[in-house]
Amino acid sequence: MNFEKNKILGIMSGTSLDGIDFAVVDFQLINGKWKFQINETQTYSYSKEWFEKLKFAAKLSKIQLENLNKEYTFYLNQQIKRFIDEFKITNLNAIASHGHTILHNPKEGYTLQIGNLPDLKNGFDIPIVCNFRVQDVKFGGQGAPLVPIGDRLLFSEFDFCLNLGGFSNISYEIDGVQIAYDISPVNTVLNFYANQIGLEYDENGDIASKGNIHFDMLEILSANDFYQKSFPKSLGIEFVFNEVLPIINGFNIKIQDILATYVEHIAILIENVLKNKIGKMLVTGGGAFNTFLIKRIKNRNPNIQIIIPNAEIINYKEALIFAFLGILRLNNTNNVLSSVTGAKMDHSSGVIL
Repeated sequence: MNFEKNKILGIMSGTSLDGIDFAVVDFQLINGKWKFQINETQTYSYSKEWFEKLKFAAKLSKIQLENLNKEYTFYLNQQIKRFIDEFKITNLNAIASHGHTILHNPKEGYTLQIGNLPDLKNGFDIPIVCNFRVQDVKFGGQGAPLVPIGDRLLFSEFDFCLNLGGFSNISYEIDGVQIAYDISPVNTVLNFYANQIGLEYDENGDIASKGNIHFDMLEILSANDFYQKSFPKSLGIEFVFNEVLPIINGFNIKIQDILATYVEHIAILIENVLKNKIGKMLVTGGGAFNTFLIKRIKNRNPNIQIIIPNAEIINYKEALIFAFLGILRLNNTNNVLSSVTGAKMDHSSGVIL
């Protein structure tokens, strides 16, 4: 595969469990600069059964996880075929799929994304690139975030790129070196409590906006050691279950107050990252639609020009960038930055099926 022009299908399933995102992207390298065009896009929401399976998968035994991995790989293969058939996609050069993260503990030397088994390739005669994170962990890195190479090469007009998904993460340059790291859980927590009152999520942050901040809870949440650590650093769903939910559940307060307090917690942690900085910041991920959260972030960062792009970029930026990681991998070009993950070197990561 060469860099002249390529049509790649990028696939992403995030920890917020919104569903599986698909984006067909044309890439071209023109005079040393990458250009992209997003074409067909779609998100297939998870059924209630799959949502519940994935939500609590981190608590499964090793054998149960192996079975879930097989089941999810088959399911993902079927969803890819569904997307290609539904949109009559032709002339794809490759598919790049992230899978779905179940376990992530680089400190202990492991990360698990299900949906990356060889059976994913069944019925396809083009390369599928997957399992992007494992090699980085083997090289001593965090295995995350992986999106910053895309931020640097596809969104270089912004000083900062903030993603508000299941977790928040940020990427930016310091003295010409790209760095990035996870900041805190976002929709993994907000959606968890919205679910408890029968909602998929708190639309626009309307419920949070009516709540009161519980300052004792806010103080305890913000005192977690992770937030004081320097980068590189990353988070997994285990952090939510073990470190965040037990604190919140220790307070007997209304859901709207939990949501209000947690939104403020997210905004404070982002303020801590951006302190004494100025510039333009691109905000993407499902949290970009949470107008109350964005308002609180803006309020705490008056020196930052916050740019909310069109819905296509908000929803499909990660699928777009995994497509980009795929094309880099197929050309054996570095797609993971050691300055971001802490690995012993930059490298080209991803298993090619």
